[in-house]
Formats: sequence, C-alpha cells, structure tokens
Amino acid sequence: MAFDTIITGGMVATASDTYQADVAIEGDQVVALGRNLPRDNAKRIIEASGKYVIPGGIDVHTHLDMPFGGTTSADDFETGTRAAAFGGTTTLIDFAIQYKGQTLRTAFDTWMNKAASKACTDYAFHCIVTDLPDAQLQEMPQLVREGVTSFKLFMAYPGVFMLDDASIFKALRSSAKTGAMVCMHAENGGAIDVIVQQALAEGKTAPKYHALTRPTTAEAEAVARAIALAEMAGAPIYIVHLSCNEALEKVREARDRGLPVYAETCPQYLYLSLDNFDVPGFEGAKYVFTPPLREKWHQEKLWNGLKHDHLQVVSTDHCPFCFKDQKQLGVGDFTKIPNGGPGVEHRLSLIFSGGVVGKRFSINRFVELVSTTPAKLFGLYPRKGTIAVGSDADLVIFDPRREHTISAKTHHMRVDYSMFEGIKVTGTPDVVLSRGRVIVANGEFQGRPGQGEFIKRATQ
Repeated sequence: MAFDTIITGGMVATASDTYQADVAIEGDQVVALGRNLPRDNAKRIIEASGKYVIPGGIDVHTHLDMPFGGTTSADDFETGTRAAAFGGTTTLIDFAIQYKGQTLRTAFDTWMNKAASKACTDYAFHCIVTDLPDAQLQEMPQLVREGVTSFKLFMAYPGVFMLDDASIFKALRSSAKTGAMVCMHAENGGAIDVIVQQALAEGKTAPKYHALTRPTTAEAEAVARAIALAEMAGAPIYIVHLSCNEALEKVREARDRGLPVYAETCPQYLYLSLDNFDVPGFEGAKYVFTPPLREKWHQEKLWNGLKHDHLQVVSTDHCPFCFKDQKQLGVGDFTKIPNGGPGVEHRLSLIFSGGVVGKRFSINRFVELVSTTPAKLFGLYPRKGTIAVGSDADLVIFDPRREHTISAKTHHMRVDYSMFEGIKVTGTPDVVLSRGRVIVANGEFQGRPGQGEFIKRATQ
C-alpha cells in the first residue's frame, strides 16, 4: 500500500490515549495508524522520534482584520493564520460582526471575503449579533443550516455591542431549537460604564484604570445572569474569556447542577496579572484587553479549573494592535486604547509548559483543552480535534523538551510587542501539517495564502 506521507517514530497523543504509532496520510486525511507501517512507496517520511504527534490546535476565539476603536486589528487572515500555524494551531474560529442595522448575512459575507484569498489554515465563523429585531432572529436558523452554528452576544459595551436581556433570551431560545451555541461576553456593561465615567471625571486616565474600572463582581454577576437566561431558554451556553475566580465559581456551580454550561480562559489570564500594569509611562497599554487582568492569585484558580474541567477550553482572544501606531490612540484616556492583545502563536507552548511540564495536568488533558473539546463544542469533531482514520490530517509534531523564550523579535504576528515577552516555555511545535500538507517545518513557513478552507460546522 502506498501512502503520501508517513509520520514515524512519534508518540501519538489524543484526548484519551497516548501510544507509539506511525501515522499514514493519503490526500488530506489520516488513513492508517499502527506500528511499522509499510513505507517503501511512501512519498514522504517525517521522523518524529522523541516527540508527540498531536491533533492540530483549534483556537475558537480570534479577531482578525477587525475594525475597533477607530483602527483595525493588526493581523489579517494571512498573517494571523500563518502565525497560528507556527504555534501549532491549524483551525481558527473568528467572528463575523453584524453592526447595528445590518443583516447577519451581510456580516457573514463580509468576513468570508476577508478570509477567502488570505487564510493559510482552515477557518470558520461565529456571528456576533449586536441588533436582533425579528428579521434577524429569523436569519439565525438559516445561518446554522449553512454551517455557522454559533453566535456571540455581548453584555458589555453599551451602545456598541451590548444586547438587552430580552434580546439575549430570544437568541438563546432560537439556539435551543436549532442546536446552535451562544457564546457570551459576560460583564455588566451598564455598571462598568458608570464606574468608568467616574474614573475619568476624577482624572484617572492611565492604562491601569481600564482594569480597575472593570471589577470581578461585574464579570461574575453577568456570568450568573447569562447562565440563568440560558437555563430558562433550555439552551447550552459558552462563556468566553473567563478571567477570575468569582466567575469560575458560577460556572462550576452550574455544571455541578448538570447544566450545559461551558467556559474558556486564555493564556493571558494564566500568566499575567494586574502587576503587569506597573511599568513606566504608557507601557501598560500593551495589557489593555477585556475582561482585564486580575490580581495574581486568580491564576492558580484558573489553572485548577482547567485541571478539573470547570473550564473546558483555552483560546486566545487574539486581537492585536500595534503599540506605537494603535495603542497610542488612548494616551490621556484609557477608554480610547484599542482593546486587545496578540497571542495566537503561543497558546500551545504556554499551556503545555504551564500545564504538562508544570505537572498540573496530563498530555491528554492538554490535547483536550487546545483541540478536542473546541472541536466537539463547535461542530468540528471528529473531522478535526483528534487523530483517527478518516479525520483531517491536521497534525503537529510537538517537541516536549525544546525551550523557547517568547519575544516580539522572533514571533510571526504582525504586531510590535509581545504580551509574553521574556517568558521561557518548554515544548514547541516542530512540524505542522494542515490537511496533509506541511505548512511549517525547520522554522520556515511552507504554506500559502488562500489554501485554508471555510469549514461548515455541525450543530450540538
């Protein structure tokens, strides 16, 4: 039997198993797994001895080519997906934004056009809903049929993205009928707005006040309210970028009651804290994103949540803005600093290093958090998120011992700083394949823009 590619000598690691095996690829799929597969006629042999072979990472929360705060996020679908690939992520789910007065279809078409000729890896979309009259409510099931099976709603940013509880409840009832997933940005936007205006009136304009005006209670209250609305609607709910222990407790309690409640956190909340704002001048603007950084003690609570499945996913909320040209828009007023930070390239290394090397959880739990559960929750599994016969050959040969110090000097994201500058990680991707094609090897990008495909997703 002839194969296109055989990955040999590696330790295959999925969410459930770890075993020595060769992986054979034909076209864009895995076609065989086993010891000593015949390699005489294989077109390519990739040696993986001493390394893990894991399913490609799936980042379900990125913002590429996104207009925000008078500028646009620095990575487009070419640079963003290329950087993701260097980090071992082979599928992104980005956000198509419906602005007020627009149809959901317009949002979807706009973002498809942004991605189609540029994406180097596979991609899908959630639809951000900011305006929900009856006409748009009726559009939701149509998009679900076309493979857009999740919608993001905001309880924050009044006048821009925020929806009232009635609209949120209607969207949840729709998702309950169609099997879609609602992703919730849970912060009490109205209360936060009052605190922000008070801070500005008192002359508190430095970057750190972005964090100090968004208390953990505002996040926890909104998480609890989102869960209650979902429970009333009989719908599942997914809390995005959870940042603090109080919010985590609300999710844990709901899951203990058997409710279909899921949540993600991000590497920035596991590695960074309010202390990062204690830097000279305006440098703290590099750490302005929402929800904000918290006190350092929350970090271990979140790691523990990942270990015990109170948190199910690690995503990045990758939304980069250059420090010099974009973050500077907020000099003298923290509310004008574009919210977001770069992270799509380092998710796997940060979580492996802190989780597996740090002895907080196993390699299998690592794969579950960065690939398998994202695939299952968002309708990509088993095509993505595992290594099995018939699955896409999205594969990462991962070196568990190689050390790397994260720096803007060496990263591939189109942004002039790193949130994780100087952090040393152990465990990095070595070779990355997207649907059977090598796209990263020997530190070089071997893919091309436009080779990524839009993936239609299934429902729950």
